Amino acid sequence: MQRKYLVQVEEAKDATAGRPSVGPVYRSIFAKDGFPPPVQGLDTCWDIFRMSVEKNPGNRMLGRRKVVEGNPAKAGEYEWLTYKEVYELVLKIGNAMRSLGYGPGEKCGIYGANCPEWIISMEACNAHGLYCVPLYDTLGAGAIEFIICHAEIAIAFVEEKKISELLKTLPNTAKFLKTIVSFGKVSDNHKEEVNKFGLEIYTWEEFLQKGDSQQYDLPVKEKSDICTIMYTSGTTGDPKGVLLSNTAIIALIAGVKHLLTTVKENVQENDVYISYLPLAHIFDRVIEEVFILNGASIGFWRGDVKLLVEDIGELKPTIFCAVPRVLERIYGGLNQKISSGGFLKRSLFNFAYSYKYNQMQKGKTHQQAAPLFDKVVFDKVKKGLGGNVRIILSGGAPLAAHIETFFRVVSCAHVLQGYGLTETCGGTFVSLPDELPMLGTVGPPVPNVDICLESVPEMGYDSHASTPRGEVCIKGDTLFSGYYKRDDLTTEVLVDGWFHTGDVGEWQPDGSLKIIDRKKNIFKLSQGEYVAVENLELIYGLVSDIEMIWIYGNSFESFLVAVVNPKKQALEQWAEENGIKGDFNALCEDKRAKDYILGQLSKIAKEQKLKGYENIRAVHLDPLPFDIERDLLTPSFKKKRPQLLKYYQK
Repeated sequence: MQRKYLVQVEEAKDATAGRPSVGPVYRSIFAKDGFPPPVQGLDTCWDIFRMSVEKNPGNRMLGRRKVVEGNPAKAGEYEWLTYKEVYELVLKIGNAMRSLGYGPGEKCGIYGANCPEWIISMEACNAHGLYCVPLYDTLGAGAIEFIICHAEIAIAFVEEKKISELLKTLPNTAKFLKTIVSFGKVSDNHKEEVNKFGLEIYTWEEFLQKGDSQQYDLPVKEKSDICTIMYTSGTTGDPKGVLLSNTAIIALIAGVKHLLTTVKENVQENDVYISYLPLAHIFDRVIEEVFILNGASIGFWRGDVKLLVEDIGELKPTIFCAVPRVLERIYGGLNQKISSGGFLKRSLFNFAYSYKYNQMQKGKTHQQAAPLFDKVVFDKVKKGLGGNVRIILSGGAPLAAHIETFFRVVSCAHVLQGYGLTETCGGTFVSLPDELPMLGTVGPPVPNVDICLESVPEMGYDSHASTPRGEVCIKGDTLFSGYYKRDDLTTEVLVDGWFHTGDVGEWQPDGSLKIIDRKKNIFKLSQGEYVAVENLELIYGLVSDIEMIWIYGNSFESFLVAVVNPKKQALEQWAEENGIKGDFNALCEDKRAKDYILGQLSKIAKEQKLKGYENIRAVHLDPLPFDIERDLLTPSFKKKRPQLLKYYQK
């Protein structure tokens, strides 16, 4: 079957002893004549920055808002460092590291919220061939300690307010960690504590001065050298250290650049990016590399989600990247504004929305669909994102179709959904501008990888069916070099050069991919039926009165149970209408409330024609939403199933 945005490069294969059948191998139509070569002279991550400084020395590179001491909510305009100024700071930090004996192959940790110092420390690592190892903000002290010891981190750059968090890992980490550099100041207490363990600690200014008087030649760096070890928060077990080479990052950027050129949406030097998604994640890291390569500007948020919209209004970014949680928040806020806006306003909005959506369904681009309504009705939404956003890119987790549709209509920007993993260096699939049929998919592959689907017989997914479904497998230069010190885990997922993602995908007729399930999250009930739980959670998640749901079953029971986070407002309204007294916590304990939610779940099950054994027979209502603090969610808000089971076991 001809899939418009794909070209087939290999035939399908039948099942062999020990391996399931595999569908045809495809790549992007934009790579039909081969994958795009990297830019001439661009071999390493350091070259990305070095070449951009040579080309754009006076361009604004890194910006932050001037904040009133002691009152972060009060902030002035963005103040900028140029590419040349950043380059000079990078050289000083690099020289200071070398003067303390830290050179190529050493591991350097970076811990804290996104800020100019984060990028400067990272580029200093790139300059001198150190492995940059981000320490995740949201992983908590246990994981920080694990990563420092596992990666053998000797020097760490740390946000000022994170120093005390880092010091909690002593004395256990003192075996490896010798030097701490603050992004800002250092308190006397911290100095004392650090010295007690025989470590050194510097303020940012002290470290810059240390590098001022010294001069070190930059070492020769190879394409195959590891540039960063990025630890991913697994949904099970300890974090895994993903080894990413210069080759992988350069290949990814070449593919993204080629894709953007083909769809005429190049990143230009006057583009502006708001940096708030964690740099410790691959998603934000590679986007910022693309911006740096093109001499564009990166402005940092103040680190507070409540102030993000205000930072956006001040910075006026042109490209906005988000995870679904952020878009859901903005969507909720906008919907509240619309429904409280009085009958006339609401009617005008609804009319404009359905008219524009209708025009887009007929094949018009978002700019052509309803220019008048864009000016009169939707301009306020556009202004809410600063007024200049032309691309909204969602990644990290699936975006609900109704939210994607909403933003495609009202934001006056391209709304694209991407998919990738740390192991594939981020962006591996991305939907294309103005292709409304790609709604709810992650689009076709980026022109730097080959893709095939491998059948998952135990879940009933067949890569040879007329609608091919199977585990998404990826091959190409963007792949990771392995898990650090875990060859056992590497050989599990890398088979004959193909990376097995564990995600189940379905090819669409146009060549875009839809992620429909997760291979691991499957269990057998006592009657021998398999249950693919992620898919069920998506269906039950359609119940409007619930925030989140976790479904559980095992091979000793014949039915499913669930823990539900109900929506406070919805449950209280239901109680009021039914004359039931009590606060939200008491309602969650009330049998009548449980029966009500169970009834809502059964209704959806009927509507969606679920099988008998896929029905939920009992629920527990938890007023407290699943969170990272109790270790129930990963930092990218995926459910940690073993931990959820442990927590709710009783």
